Amino acid sequence: MLKVSRTNPALPAALAGNRQVQPLDNGHKAEVLSFLAARPLHTFIKTSWIYDNGLSSPFNRGTFYGCRDAKGQLEGVALIGHITLFETQANSAVAAFAKLTQSCSSAHAVLSEENKISRFMSYYEKGDNPPRLVCRELLMEKRSAENLDSVPSLRLATSEELDLVVPIHAQTAVEESGVNPLDVDPSGFRERCARRIKQGRVWVAIEDERIKFKADIVSDTPNVIYLEGVYVSAEHRGNGYGARCMTQLTNHLLERTRAVCLLVNQTNSAAQASYRKAGYEFREYYDTLYLQQKQSSANRGLDA
Repeated sequence: MLKVSRTNPALPAALAGNRQVQPLDNGHKAEVLSFLAARPLHTFIKTSWIYDNGLSSPFNRGTFYGCRDAKGQLEGVALIGHITLFETQANSAVAAFAKLTQSCSSAHAVLSEENKISRFMSYYEKGDNPPRLVCRELLMEKRSAENLDSVPSLRLATSEELDLVVPIHAQTAVEESGVNPLDVDPSGFRERCARRIKQGRVWVAIEDERIKFKADIVSDTPNVIYLEGVYVSAEHRGNGYGARCMTQLTNHLLERTRAVCLLVNQTNSAAQASYRKAGYEFREYYDTLYLQQKQSSANRGLDA
């Protein structure tokens, strides 16, 4: 039977096999990183957050769990919380992670490869918390630098520019999830934006005191750097400006990583064209499930 720590939410008794699910702490760091290293292109967010924050930190906005087989070996790792991410090939682990997500009051979105989301949903009991939105996304990747006219104003954002960054980043969140984080968690959202700027992970091109381009580094590892929150001002869309900024930024990042990747909504053909112009290539489909939020939840909205 599936053995669960008393600190875990209840898990379905029907799950077969001698499995144990446990919350993970920093004592498991080396083991977890070794497990995630088997598929770096698909585990970069979790890996980077573990390096940044450790396995147990409020900055993760959730709890890391491990699922072990009968021999005590890890067969699955998941971050269950505001953004739920999981890595496993075992159906029993997918089932356990789905149940934990169902029991998590702060769960807002679930992100994984298309085939894994299908398996996840087969175990997820929708109840009063069904997905309110399902987005099909393309994982796009670039591995080699190329020449393109530079954008002299492209640089890292400074803390003094937080007031410029916050509304732009909130706008990108609304466009993706339909939820404005400034409406549901304004102070927390602002603090997370400020932290990312201090980490040197927000790139901007500012002209006439207005942001013309922005991109955030969400995860940063020697194997993969993952970007999100990409924004191009309306007057610069469709003229190649965004592609020039992306190419310049990607060239810089490839000096310290093997690949740079991002997710783009399947319906956003303009953004896809811009990324392809910047040299990005399609790798595979991902799905993002945006869940219904319980009224007691304080942290809502898909943001950094």
